[in-house]
Amino acid sequence: MSDYPAPPVPVNHVEPVPRRVRAFLAGRTIVDSTRALYVWEWPGFPQFYVPLGDVDPEALVDEGTMAETPRGDVRQHGLRVGDVHRPGAAMVLAAAKIDGLDDTVRFEWSALDAWFEEDERVFVHPRSPYTRVDALRSTRTVRVESKGVVLAESSSPVLLFETGLPTRYYLNRTDVDFTRLVPSDTVTACPYKGTTSGYWSARVGDRIHPDVAWCYDFPLREVLPIAGLVSFYNEKVDIFLDGTRLERPRTHFVRPGHEAPERDSDTNRSSSST
Repeated sequence: MSDYPAPPVPVNHVEPVPRRVRAFLAGRTIVDSTRALYVWEWPGFPQFYVPLGDVDPEALVDEGTMAETPRGDVRQHGLRVGDVHRPGAAMVLAAAKIDGLDDTVRFEWSALDAWFEEDERVFVHPRSPYTRVDALRSTRTVRVESKGVVLAESSSPVLLFETGLPTRYYLNRTDVDFTRLVPSDTVTACPYKGTTSGYWSARVGDRIHPDVAWCYDFPLREVLPIAGLVSFYNEKVDIFLDGTRLERPRTHFVRPGHEAPERDSDTNRSSSST
């Protein structure tokens, strides 16, 4: 059993979205709905399924292809606005296997330029109504090591608790040994925290361990205590909390075969998430 709460929602669970949902492409409103549905295609987070009547019909391009999904048979559509064409951007459920999903549209999130809940932009995927994110100041001692080399140590961390993910430990930059870190061009985004402003790989001996740490200089207001602080992937490094080494968690963020080795073993464990 993991040491953090798992997502509480089963696959194919459906709930109404109480917020106005809009999505835009090339400056044009493609989706404008107060009747959208949350559908959990996997337990971690939902997708929006939007009634067909709340989608701009002139933007949908029927691609003439049918497909079968766990939620029913869908007809593939692209999106076209002027010279902008996004093939395979939408699936229209014609014969749903789940009550309430007939004649709804499921979009590929990245096919649209921007998504909004009310007037707040949302990134990556819809925010789950069952996910809670808390950033709490602490005086617990956190030490970060890679292959026995100390990368950071702090007695004033901010602990970030996010439903379904391991606790993340955010540390003051003055507590991080940047002589061991190499800047990376990686950028990631999170619907609950925002867009990262920095990533670092670790140089330990003659090896570079890619993208082990990140920061949000300008996080979303709900997690402002982590602004400017640095966190490390629990899955890629060894974290000691009050002197006790934590077991490396297994998450969906690291591809099989790309796990980082444990500190005292050559056995691959798993990996990564922000």
